[in-house]
Amino acid sequence: MEKSEKLESYYEKEHPFREGIGFLREIALKTEAQEDFKWSIPVYTWNNKNVFGICKFKGHFGIWFFNGVFLTDSKKVLENAQEGKTKGMRHWKFHSLNEVDQKMVLAYMVEALEHQKKGLEVKAERTSKVVIPELLQSEFSNNATLKVAFEKFTPYKQKEFCEYIAEAKQEKTKLRRLAKILPMIKEGVGLNDGYR
Repeated sequence: MEKSEKLESYYEKEHPFREGIGFLREIALKTEAQEDFKWSIPVYTWNNKNVFGICKFKGHFGIWFFNGVFLTDSKKVLENAQEGKTKGMRHWKFHSLNEVDQKMVLAYMVEALEHQKKGLEVKAERTSKVVIPELLQSEFSNNATLKVAFEKFTPYKQKEFCEYIAEAKQEKTKLRRLAKILPMIKEGVGLNDGYR
């Protein structure tokens, strides 16, 4: 399916907030942003950089500002997308169409684009300290080729793999995650490469 078809499908699919996301799209299309489709949502970019996205959930719909931490947010409507983890992304949630103030939403979108044009971005943390979980270390002990493949990744990507396993609370989840990443490591594919 082409990106344009995916976009139309996203906006036209029956959903409690279909009208709301459609209205946000109308506002977004008044900006200089280019409409794209990434991670199963519409994403609006400038110079191939993600600026904001329009999303829908069971209980709300809204806008993700990828570098929303730089927005003035005079109305105090933005929330950290994932407290304690997310550095730059901010989310503006709506629970009904009548909560959407067109002028205000447009102002936030335009400000986000201006920040992107100035190059204001939260850079991913660079780290060389990688703590390898026991499960993964055990795999490396049994498979030298896997270890060599893992070492070819940047420390940042190595850390993503390790945290993915370590953050799982249950052993069965750790094992399921390990099974998922082993082929990726062998093929030289980073855990989050599909999102970059």
